[in-house]
Amino acid sequence: MAIKTANVLARVEPEIKEKAESIMAKLGVPASVVINMLYKQIVMTKSIPFSLSIPAVPIILDEMDAATFEEIMQKGLDEAKANRSRPASEVFSDIRRGL
Repeated sequence: MAIKTANVLARVEPEIKEKAESIMAKLGVPASVVINMLYKQIVMTKSIPFSLSIPAVPIILDEMDAATFEEIMQKGLDEAKANRSRPASEVFSDIRRGL
């Protein structure tokens, strides 16, 4: 039995779209799957599944040099490899408690 689908039309900055699609291609995940996952998380959590706050010191990628960017990415990779992460459900629970 075929699954029904609906179309989503969104305007995205061309450079951001290109960069995101390049990353998704490396991961082997099409944009439609990523969008579907985002929508499912919104339904499950009844919220946007990431912080929409403005950081005390905003990180502006366009103003960041390559070495700083690489340092931030390496830190995240090191934490992931060391299994220093938390399940998304736990993070969302913490967020909901803070609301």
